[in-house]
Amino acid sequence: MKSARRLANYLVLGVAAMLLAACSSQMQPAQQALDQISNVVEAIPVDAVQYAPEQVANVKKKLSDLNASFDKKDYAGVLASAPAVLSEAKSVSASATAKRDEAMKALAADWTELSASVPSLIASVQTRLDTLSKSHRVAKGIDLTAAKSALADATASWQRAQAASGLKHSADAVSAAKDAKTQASSAASALKMS
Repeated sequence: MKSARRLANYLVLGVAAMLLAACSSQMQPAQQALDQISNVVEAIPVDAVQYAPEQVANVKKKLSDLNASFDKKDYAGVLASAPAVLSEAKSVSASATAKRDEAMKALAADWTELSASVPSLIASVQTRLDTLSKSHRVAKGIDLTAAKSALADATASWQRAQAASGLKHSADAVSAAKDAKTQASSAASALKMS
């Protein structure tokens, strides 16, 4: 009876030792997988959150879940899930970079169009305003005061746009240029320009 009990105890200890050995042999590969995913997540550009916020948050959540599984010593679970999370982390980085590049191309195209049209619009409004200001009789419905104010705002916005463009802040430059165009158009409307 005692020998059967001893044999059972040895078997239980042997199985436990094998499980412990199996777990410890999976611990290092699981840690390496987590480190690899962490490195990819840390390399995701800071502005990726602007272009792919849900994907970045999703990958960070999955990495956090993997770390929690690792802390619970579920190395097999970490090893099973890590390749998919690593692949997703790499695709998020590539996707965000592509979206950023696409947005920058769109901003460059907008800037090209605005930098060609806004100065000529401001100049034509200024010319019309100067002509009407010298006239003794102004047609009914023309608001010189509103036009002067809108033109001053347009000129200031255009100067901000040019300054931002020179500093490579293309989103700010395009935004200010769009403001300038809107303000110059308002001035043109006040002068009844078509």
